[in-house]
Amino acid sequence: MITIRKAEERGHFDHGWLDTYHTFSFADYYDADFMGFRALRVINDDRIAAGRGFGTHGHRDMEIITYVLDGSLEHRDSMGTGSIIRPGDVQRMSAGTGVMHSEKNASLEEQLRLLQIWILPERRGITPGYEQKEFSAEERTGTLRLVAANDARDGAITIHQDVQLYASLLNGGPVTHEFASGRYGWLQAAKGNAEINGQKLKEGDGAAISDEQSVTISGSGAEILLFDLN
Repeated sequence: MITIRKAEERGHFDHGWLDTYHTFSFADYYDADFMGFRALRVINDDRIAAGRGFGTHGHRDMEIITYVLDGSLEHRDSMGTGSIIRPGDVQRMSAGTGVMHSEKNASLEEQLRLLQIWILPERRGITPGYEQKEFSAEERTGTLRLVAANDARDGAITIHQDVQLYASLLNGGPVTHEFASGRYGWLQAAKGNAEINGQKLKEGDGAAISDEQSVTISGSGAEILLFDLN
């Protein structure tokens, strides 16, 4: 079964410097029907004005993944990490017992667009950690490239939950993913339009996947994220 979460039905707030869409309940947006999906708790589609961002704030007991779509993000945290995250980079911050961090648009001229993803960890109280890796456009084009997994296989970043995250730049041909028995999926159309098992998705749409042995995804010029969830 594939259930579409339409882009226009997400929570939406325009704060001027931040234009944000919430796939699941977050902050002042609450929808009892969309509190998350399996271990996937947050997908925020954020557009941040040049030179603006989130001041220093704290998190606990959450796996936080940042996926930049356009522009560049400057990150600093209480673990001593300072980095710039660009399209193709995947960043994971394990909040664990507690971490403080700030995020801002690294450009004074261009808008930043990113997906911020929160995943519930396999256990509470883990040691905070940070990881960032680049996955080139070439290795994401026309295939499902594993970018995050609990076993860090194939060069993926490590995530402390039984979740596999794949990224793809679709070039017209289909990509296929097989689900093991008892697994679930979530497909996020990050940019452009795609199709999953014959159902059409436009940019910003999500698809909850249950009781499917496999999915076939196609599109031209689209960028997608696929979560394989326990």
